[in-house]
Amino acid sequence: MGCVFCHKGDESGTGKEAAHKGLVVRPSEDLQRCSPCHEEIAAKYSKALHHTSAGQREGVSLRFSDDDLKKFDEKVFQQSCRSCHASCGSCHVKSPPVNGIRTGLIKGHAFIRKHEGKTCASCHGGRIYPEYTGEYGGEPDVHYERGMLCMDCHKIQELHGDGKAYKSMKMIPDRPSCRNCHKLGNEKKLYSRVAHEKHTGKVSCYGCHSAGSYRHCYGCHEGQSDASKRGFLLGMNPRDPKSITTLRLVPIVRDTFEKAGIRMERFDSQPNFWNTPVHNVRKKTERTRSCDACHVEHADFLTKEQLIEKGSRANERLIVVPKAINR
Repeated sequence: MGCVFCHKGDESGTGKEAAHKGLVVRPSEDLQRCSPCHEEIAAKYSKALHHTSAGQREGVSLRFSDDDLKKFDEKVFQQSCRSCHASCGSCHVKSPPVNGIRTGLIKGHAFIRKHEGKTCASCHGGRIYPEYTGEYGGEPDVHYERGMLCMDCHKIQELHGDGKAYKSMKMIPDRPSCRNCHKLGNEKKLYSRVAHEKHTGKVSCYGCHSAGSYRHCYGCHEGQSDASKRGFLLGMNPRDPKSITTLRLVPIVRDTFEKAGIRMERFDSQPNFWNTPVHNVRKKTERTRSCDACHVEHADFLTKEQLIEKGSRANERLIVVPKAINR
């Protein structure tokens, strides 16, 4: 296959200008150009979250009235959130643009099957990838140290989609789970088995096995310059109020979309701190070494003083004080 198969243009042109007439710079932005050879994948990917960016819309829309959502779709979503949309070429040919900046072709003009460091890391390099590799200043994830990369857990079906349209990644079936590899009852040591049994349904795996601080965003959702800093927070899971987990700040405030005429009438229905599957897992942490870290010292638990200014009233629901242990 020659260049014109994907890029069009005029192969009979004898000069650059003539040959490039009608050139399609990024062919895979139109899935129909990939479909002749990859029909099934292209059809499924048209509904995948990496293509639709629907997860970003769903996350914030819970705060909106019907009128707010209409304005958001017209004035914000297409112009801003959709910039995170990924084409086929963004993963298989050329690294995706982040804030309008690309790192270029991954391997010349060769198509590649996967290269997590130049594709996944480009879009997810603000938080997830540097947490996983330890580049953000913390300890690297134990799975990274063992040579595992993104697609050892996140399978092709999750990335390409299964042909169904989902509103958010939380709705996708068969997502990665610690329990896929680490079965309850298979622990080699008795105290580990007992600890897991006692905390199952009460604390997420991350709550105990996160190596420590991870990145939180500040400012960018407040109409100011973006900023971030490290922190570690534990609190009630807003999606499962019976369990404690790691929380990450999403600093959207009441007037974030004020310029677009969006009032966010349901702002207080959703918190600013959300459960996060942090990617800095370790077998042994301060919380696995001593019960006192949580049950006596209450270390790293979200407090009222840590709630952001102009934040949601729902944040207070996430504050929890662990019960003392009967000794």
